[in-house]
Amino acid sequence: MNGFLLLCRPRALALKNSILRGGKKGRRRSLIMAFLGLLLCGGIFYLSCRVLLHFQTISGLGDLLARLLLSMMLLSFFSLLIFSNVISALSNLYLSKDLELIHASPAMIEDVFISRAIQTVMDSSWMLAVFGVPVFMAYSYVYRPGPLFYVTLAHLSLTLVIIAAGAGIIVTMILVHIFPAQRARDFVALLGIVMGIGIYLLFRFMKPERLVNPDTFFTVAQYLNSLNAPRSPYLPTQWVADSLWMCLKGEQARGFLHEAVLAWSTAGAAVVINIWLASFLYFEGFSKSQEAKKRRNGAGVLLEIPAKAAARIFGPQAGALAAKEIRMFFRDNTQWSQLLLLGALVAVYLYNFSVLPIDMSPIRVDFFQNQLCFLNLALAGLVLSAVSARFVFPAVSSEGEAYWIIKSSPLKTRRFLWAKFLIYVIPLLILGEILIIATNRLMDAAPLMKVLTTATMIFMIMGITSMGVGLGAVYPDFRHQNIAQVATGFGGMTYMIVSALFVTVTVVLEAGPVYILFMAGVKNITVTGLQWLFIAASFSTVAALTALAIHLPMRMGERALESRE
Repeated sequence: MNGFLLLCRPRALALKNSILRGGKKGRRRSLIMAFLGLLLCGGIFYLSCRVLLHFQTISGLGDLLARLLLSMMLLSFFSLLIFSNVISALSNLYLSKDLELIHASPAMIEDVFISRAIQTVMDSSWMLAVFGVPVFMAYSYVYRPGPLFYVTLAHLSLTLVIIAAGAGIIVTMILVHIFPAQRARDFVALLGIVMGIGIYLLFRFMKPERLVNPDTFFTVAQYLNSLNAPRSPYLPTQWVADSLWMCLKGEQARGFLHEAVLAWSTAGAAVVINIWLASFLYFEGFSKSQEAKKRRNGAGVLLEIPAKAAARIFGPQAGALAAKEIRMFFRDNTQWSQLLLLGALVAVYLYNFSVLPIDMSPIRVDFFQNQLCFLNLALAGLVLSAVSARFVFPAVSSEGEAYWIIKSSPLKTRRFLWAKFLIYVIPLLILGEILIIATNRLMDAAPLMKVLTTATMIFMIMGITSMGVGLGAVYPDFRHQNIAQVATGFGGMTYMIVSALFVTVTVVLEAGPVYILFMAGVKNITVTGLQWLFIAASFSTVAALTALAIHLPMRMGERALESRE
């Protein structure tokens, strides 16, 4: 027991120090993150209340829809928890840098495994728990249950967390027993992306836009009534959903205690099975994780072609960086495999516009089409901001602990940052222009709208990319365990907020001039001198804002890296 407590102590002290000894800067970051978290939770609570209150207005179907939503939400959370535990277990049980020291100590293998399993549960469950609480509180606000609901929610939610963690850790131990940990991580990441793409495409191609057609309502009602059939009695989420629904409706069900016993007995069995399997599989899997990756010569030859092409295009210094970025990107399966997800995003994005029921709109068709094309500028900008947060913001941090080589080289910091900018702005320009040009073609936009949105997207992408590189240099993380985690910190959140504001302000500034020019063309009227002055002032402000978005973050990033020891 003493060994177990000693193994848990470093994590507890690190959490304590991050809260109490972070200094003014650390406390300021914590307050900002707490404010953003509360704001997000408040938005989830408000939207959930609106949905549930709307369900109450549907006679005969309101409670059925609310109960189905509760079951679907619990099943979704449970599935995400399992997958999140698989990823966290790979890092905590096999790939953490301090594991070599811990396994060299006289600590018992069971104590090491249990302490790391608890860390896995904490790392993988806290975010879903935070985002799930506002939804449950919305149910409480709408249905006004008694105190039993909160007690049931607390202890049965804990059983779901334990069962999901047990399932995820078992899957991880089996995978690592079959593959080395590095390859298992790549396999899990690729499998998760493929599954996400499949679910996303399946949901989208079900054509939910058909629900806006009143003629299909009778069929939808029949479908909803058929969902009242018995659900699977073997799913832990169904036990929890049924128990919570009984509490919400104030029903005294005979199976209430039975389902609680089922949930807790399953959670206990998951813990026992994990400890038993760990005694056979864990240490052997950890030994395999120490093996180095084998280099694949075929893949190296294929990578040389784009790497050498980039070196010729960007010149000797920037070209060397570009070639390195290409090699690093395609050698990491967790990086290049996300291109599959990006391709699915583009396909569904364009498909959404191709199936919009424009002819059902009460607004004039040509005006509505061009209005959608202009609003698509904001939507595409936000999509590109999200893509940039994943690929561009971590660009500086991707150098890792080898950044000292860049720091000690004759390459100036400013040239280093602008080389990163040039490397990433080209693929983002291609992606952004595909979204804009293809959407304009599908919507049959006016020539003015095509030219304006295409040009605006070029400036918008330059600002988004510059902010990603610059703020990534202001908030670098050269000691990351996983490059994907860099964008989830304080700097990543700051970048997402700033880039979203940049996109929003740009679209708002152009809205007035676009409306004036488009209506002048539709009504065949002349634009007045005062209107031209307003148009010139708006576009000049957009140009100045873009120049500021390009220059200021890069300058801030340059100063931050030069002052870094």
